[in-house]
Amino acid sequence: MLKRRRFILGTLGIGSALVLGWGLLPPRQRLTGNAKLPVAQGQQGFNGWVKIGSDDLVTVMVPKSEMGQGVNTSLAMLLADELDADWSRVRTEHPPIDEIYNNLATMVDGLPFHPDDQGWVKRGAGWMTAKTMREVGLMVTGGSSSIKDLWLPMREAGASARAMLVAAAAQAWGVPAAECQVAQGLVSHAGSGRSARFGELAERAAALPLPDKLKLKSHAEFKLIGQPVKRHEAAAKQDGSAQFGIDTVLPGMLYASVVMCPTLGGSVVSFDAQAASALPGVKKVLAVPGQRGGSGAVAAVADTPWHAMQAARAIQVQWDHGPAAALSSTDITRRLTQALTASEGFAYRSVGDAPAAIQRAARTISAEYHAPLLAHATLEPQNCTVLFNEASASVWAPTQVPGLARWAAAQALGLDAKQVELHVTLLGGGFGRRLDVDFIAQAAIIARALPGQAVQTCWTREQDQTHDFYRPPCVARYQASFDAQGKLSGWTANSAGPSIVQQFLHRQFGLPAAGPDKTSAEGAFDQAYEWPNARVGHAIVDLPVPVGFWRSVGHSHQAFFKESFIDETAHAAGQDPLAFRLALLQRHPRHSAVLQRAADKAGWGQPLAPHSDGAKKAHGMALHSSFGSIVAQVAEVSIDPANPKRIRVHRVVAAIDCGTAVNPNGIRQQMDSAVVFGLGAALSGEITLDKGQVQQTNFHQQEPLRLVDCPLIETEIIASTEPPEGVGEPGTPPIAPAVANALFTLTGQRLRSLPLRLA
Repeated sequence: MLKRRRFILGTLGIGSALVLGWGLLPPRQRLTGNAKLPVAQGQQGFNGWVKIGSDDLVTVMVPKSEMGQGVNTSLAMLLADELDADWSRVRTEHPPIDEIYNNLATMVDGLPFHPDDQGWVKRGAGWMTAKTMREVGLMVTGGSSSIKDLWLPMREAGASARAMLVAAAAQAWGVPAAECQVAQGLVSHAGSGRSARFGELAERAAALPLPDKLKLKSHAEFKLIGQPVKRHEAAAKQDGSAQFGIDTVLPGMLYASVVMCPTLGGSVVSFDAQAASALPGVKKVLAVPGQRGGSGAVAAVADTPWHAMQAARAIQVQWDHGPAAALSSTDITRRLTQALTASEGFAYRSVGDAPAAIQRAARTISAEYHAPLLAHATLEPQNCTVLFNEASASVWAPTQVPGLARWAAAQALGLDAKQVELHVTLLGGGFGRRLDVDFIAQAAIIARALPGQAVQTCWTREQDQTHDFYRPPCVARYQASFDAQGKLSGWTANSAGPSIVQQFLHRQFGLPAAGPDKTSAEGAFDQAYEWPNARVGHAIVDLPVPVGFWRSVGHSHQAFFKESFIDETAHAAGQDPLAFRLALLQRHPRHSAVLQRAADKAGWGQPLAPHSDGAKKAHGMALHSSFGSIVAQVAEVSIDPANPKRIRVHRVVAAIDCGTAVNPNGIRQQMDSAVVFGLGAALSGEITLDKGQVQQTNFHQQEPLRLVDCPLIETEIIASTEPPEGVGEPGTPPIAPAVANALFTLTGQRLRSLPLRLA
């Protein structure tokens, strides 16, 4: 017994030491993958990120999904700059799935710490999360993390390949490597007058060992980074040659159209396919259980999309409408409000003693805010093409999560993930919708019924709208207190809504719903404002409604709540909203600079000339930090005299501090996109339910922002040498509160619910 005890204790001690030792080591290298890159004739792979051909073409492996955010261009710029490549000879390619492409940054940023927290607990948690995600994480495009995640790996890959090319040239010429220069895809030696193109050196260079040490460029040495560069894929999108998922065409391909349960989460009880099967071109009719959180469906497979759609309409289905059948939008609001009354929720931030400050206050103000469900409404509806061959499969999909998509398809097909080859196409919009893989698993089940034939499953616009994973609804209550001198003394913010992360982990991995979810309260607790006493909490409410990651996630509605109430607090204190905010940012100079830049550019505090139709105009502002970046926006707003309920936004001035601006063109484009996306949601975005069924079926009921209503958008980029932060999402959260705050100045109406509707 004693020997056994000693053995067990000794084993535990060794195991603990090994775990501790592993934890102290840095994350494993991300330069070379588990397998060599596949190369074409004349190409040489230098590491897991770059191939160089004898024709001098440099192919950069970009593991992030291109969905309009320009990531193919900006990530290629990082590698090409360190490589000193000829930019006109640079191309991009999506790599095979490998652990070196796992996204570390978005998982580290998802930890529930305040940005000002620099303690050892946060550093340790970030360190261990990065290490873990390197080994067991996912290739993910989301969280505005692409540039941040690959800022060093891409540059290190370029610098490594550059050093190998220089070493190959130095060996061939018999000269010191330190005497060689590289520029525009050419290695040269001034002393001997020799030079060689990358393509001439590629084979010899690729055979050399990877360099032990790398020297990365300083900001002053960058040639591409920081320059306004045109998008790589822009020309193909303009001439129609760009290949999105829906453009996939394979020999002999069949097409599947689905009819899904109209109630969210419902399933098929039975169906009658007799009429559908008799229609021209129909090959198969089958039931498909709800996949990965989706609803049950019946699919019709035919030789053309039209024949498939006609057959789907002819199928008679009996549905089990499930637990959502009794749910309405009114029920949702009631349940969230009740939860908010019953509990203050988990405290994501606590400073001082906010309840005591409010109790002894000379004056308090309070407000309640509401945000509805929202659909993603990507321009390209969900689609996926699958070719199943019994022991293997190929999948073509517009997805933000290649590894998870491959795994979901493999499970649906009864295969091992390594038996599935996934081709990531361009995405016609993502906004977080394509982080889910319900449509991919659904397409795989349909294709499994027709082995040996490629089958493309494509949803209609109506199906995409009514079977989404929606932006969660949320209700929030705010309270602020003032002391006898009229100074802000306390701040509380409590909200209630369903958890995206809990639902996502359950539907993808079967994990139980438990613990706090940072995305629920982000935008409320993680801001720079220096409240003297504050408590920010959120109560998770489980609802039978599928929710998912929507562009800027929790920030999308929490920013509206927080920045609207900041304005209310400033008004109650009798202070200018700009001065009030600046007074709460004394220890945050970067935030103050961004806010001041936007205010100055917009002409804050100066009288605005009326619109040409005589309508008065007013300014509203908002400041918000998300995904590492700081954004301030000032909106110039008026009311249409011909329609006193029509809100018009004429101009939006934005300022952003996102650290190093890799591609200023891309940043401005993303700020434009974010404002347009957020403004459309603020003015008309809303999904309502009746008996568990979505009432808005197409763009005529949830209108995107139209060109005639699009404001002039001007973006100021704050110069910085800090590491780059997120850009794709941070421009969305501030626009709704900026417009709402302007409307208060114009009308005296304080709008506390989205979408914004004047009385």
